[in-house]
Amino acid sequence: MQPGWREATRRVNGVDLHIVEAGDPGRPVLILLHGFPEFWWAWRKQITPLTEAGYHVVVPDMRGYNTSGKPEGVSAYHIDTLAADVVALGDAYGAERFDLVGHDWGAVISWWVAAQHPDRLRRVVVMDGPHPDVWARQALKHPTQALRSTYVAFFQLPWVPEATLGGFDFAGLKALMRGSARAETFEPGALERYAETWSRPGALTAMLNYYRALRERRGGGDPAQIAPPVLILWASDDSALERHVAEAGLALCDDGELTIIDGTSHWLHLEQPDRINAEIIGFLAKGANRPD
Repeated sequence: MQPGWREATRRVNGVDLHIVEAGDPGRPVLILLHGFPEFWWAWRKQITPLTEAGYHVVVPDMRGYNTSGKPEGVSAYHIDTLAADVVALGDAYGAERFDLVGHDWGAVISWWVAAQHPDRLRRVVVMDGPHPDVWARQALKHPTQALRSTYVAFFQLPWVPEATLGGFDFAGLKALMRGSARAETFEPGALERYAETWSRPGALTAMLNYYRALRERRGGGDPAQIAPPVLILWASDDSALERHVAEAGLALCDDGELTIIDGTSHWLHLEQPDRINAEIIGFLAKGANRPD
């Protein structure tokens, strides 16, 4: 925790979410959604700059993560429920409309909030996370993307992923993070801090249930169109997601922009925080004068 940051717990959509927030509660609400397998600390390089830019920054540990509630069962992590958590969090802070930024799974959820609850959002920034209706379609079209996405199929298995990723003090999960990042992405001690949150009872299974719940989505139909303005920030060297995934999401936006961040891995917000912060602040400022 840094000066000006404060912790809270909010009951939203039937689950208790641990939250770190900063900034004047009278300022526009900006919600930051982390991805797998991070927690609120994923945004450690963004919270203060975004607060200084004039936002009330709200950063939850999403359901299943860290000290937030961990409902049992795969269905508790259906993407409709995850999106409803975000809307309920906006309600908890009295925000009729809010800005939303997500990375990885946080980006997937941000896409879906924009699709299902467009009237609640001013602007959305998604980073290295696919539109939910695009991911499988792009894997079917592009064999190389299908190969990169094999881990999603592996995560569907019962208990085996937990054993593989969680054994030997989470050696497998640490290796997954190191292998997808640049050499200096994670500062000394960072992975141990992540591992502390993974070790909480029920956390690893809950985190994997985000992927397992994907099989409960109904297939077919047209992909969901996105009405709110969207900025897609995409790493040039993401090992899990190819550029065409971002372009397919962009094609579904009524008002979308795509910016490739050169020289970054999947963890672009940690590797080039000054660039990412400037991109977020500049994009959100375009909607600053729109009424709530």
